[in-house]
Amino acid sequence: MECRPDCGACCIAPSISSPIPGMPNGKPANTPCVQLDERQRCKIFTSPLRPNVCAGLQPSAEMCGANRTEATTWLLTLEALTAP
Repeated sequence: MECRPDCGACCIAPSISSPIPGMPNGKPANTPCVQLDERQRCKIFTSPLRPNVCAGLQPSAEMCGANRTEATTWLLTLEALTAP
């Protein structure tokens, strides 16, 4: 499955504890990553600077749903269920 254009849910909804260029302490949940461009695409998608956790998150029908709202809801629910 390929990423939905203009979505970015996976770069907004989950928290990321590892450093991201421009966000040395990672990012909290429901916060846009500074690496998102104006089309909600990752600017460092093919870069070795991209965190492993980001590279490991692959689009799927379950996660992405039918639209950006469903993807965000699913990811925020997962975030809440796995929060410490």
